[in-house]
Amino acid sequence: MSIFSLFLPKSKPSVSIPKPITPIPPISPRPKDDQPLADITPQKPDPKLIALAQAQAREIILEAKDEVLKLKDQARQESVRLSREIDQKRQLLFQDKQEIARLQARLEERDRLTAQQSQIIQTRLKEIEELKIKQIKALEKVSDMSQTQAKEQVLAEVAKRSTAEAAKLIKASTEKAHEEAEVKAKEILVDAMYSGATDYVAEYTVTTVKIPDEETKGRIIGKEGRNIRTFEKVTGVDIDLDEQGVIKLSCFDSIRRETARVALERLIKDGRIHPTHIEEFVDKARRDIDKYIFQEGERLCHSVGVYDLPRDIIAALGKFKYRTSYGQNMIAHTLEETRIGIKLASEAKANVEIVKLGCLLHDIGKVITDEEGSHVELGVRFLKKYNIPQAAIDCVAQHHEDEEFTSIESVLVYISDAISGSRPGARYENYEEYVQRLQKLEEIATKHAGVKDAFAIQAGREIRVIVDPRELNDDLAAKLALDIKDEVKASMTYPGTITVTVIRETRNTQVAA
Repeated sequence: MSIFSLFLPKSKPSVSIPKPITPIPPISPRPKDDQPLADITPQKPDPKLIALAQAQAREIILEAKDEVLKLKDQARQESVRLSREIDQKRQLLFQDKQEIARLQARLEERDRLTAQQSQIIQTRLKEIEELKIKQIKALEKVSDMSQTQAKEQVLAEVAKRSTAEAAKLIKASTEKAHEEAEVKAKEILVDAMYSGATDYVAEYTVTTVKIPDEETKGRIIGKEGRNIRTFEKVTGVDIDLDEQGVIKLSCFDSIRRETARVALERLIKDGRIHPTHIEEFVDKARRDIDKYIFQEGERLCHSVGVYDLPRDIIAALGKFKYRTSYGQNMIAHTLEETRIGIKLASEAKANVEIVKLGCLLHDIGKVITDEEGSHVELGVRFLKKYNIPQAAIDCVAQHHEDEEFTSIESVLVYISDAISGSRPGARYENYEEYVQRLQKLEEIATKHAGVKDAFAIQAGREIRVIVDPRELNDDLAAKLALDIKDEVKASMTYPGTITVTVIRETRNTQVAA
């Protein structure tokens, strides 16, 4: 064993250092028989070979020393790492023991409280049973009937009523089953016959369509632009063909835009592009989109456990698929808010069904585009047509605090909407554009004659215009409000509605000394 092996860890193999190589002197040739012995003389070792061997020995010793130092350093690092891991595991074990002790104490406290509540409940049940026996005896004395006789009489009355009601329910259920079976059978037949043409999966608002080549682009334009004009007229969207290989579809109504996209893709695939086919394909795409919208509304209702809503309401909810609010998709927002509301209502012991309906329907006014008013007002008017419970309508009317809260369910719907809309990452707002919108709103109002000042309030949902009463009378003030409203609608893009309020005020002040 080499002396350097004493410095190595026991687990590592020892490093043996080879001895210096002593050069072997050259062997003199054996003398011939006729060569005299006096001529054979021993040769001295070459000093160069000896020096070379000694240098090699020193190099081997130095390499061995370096190897020993490296192994010692590795052993030291490994020892430090193992010590650190042991300390960390010891600390985690200590924390686990503390957590187990806290949980055990909590469980013991809960068991104690449960035992107390169980004892109280048993006492209350015993008292209730005694009170029940006293009431039964008092009723038997007053009615001059035993409990068994009264029970038989009540059951007889219930049997008479339930027979008639059961017959009505059976008849109604049978008729409903026949109607649904007939509708379902028609749907199955239609789907089977047109399965190749009606397979369609809608995406979020898509505004571009790829075209394979310039020939297809020419067919879309048509002779003297006839096809493209027909397409824009039928769909209500604008077509931009400036970019190569891509057609841009632009329209404020996302459902129209999606209908146009589906129809255009099908026309390109079919290859027969002329006005008659354009109208047919657009009508078919519109029917498919309506069907898909209804399916999305039905899926949304079933996801939160709401059934048997009127078809018009389900179709309106399905339009959430193509509606966003500050970048947040309305179906995702409604589903998230409804689940939050159900959980809050369960915890607060509120009416879960009312909260569920209120959360599901709170933004339904946002997809009603053919009437004037805020989405809250439009939603309330729409829901009143379909006998929705008044408590749920109140939740819709009060979810932006436009009215005072009348129930805990309205408050829970308001809270759920705020949580879903304000959580990080749910929505986004370009604050620079927001400020520019408010400034432009005030500029539109102040540039009219007779206006002293204008203030955009309520986050840009209202503009209040103060006019000089000496320059504008009441009739001109009313006309000014109408002019500002028309200019705002024509030149600005904004969510919801903007209320224009013109204030004409005169004051006479006298001071009594």
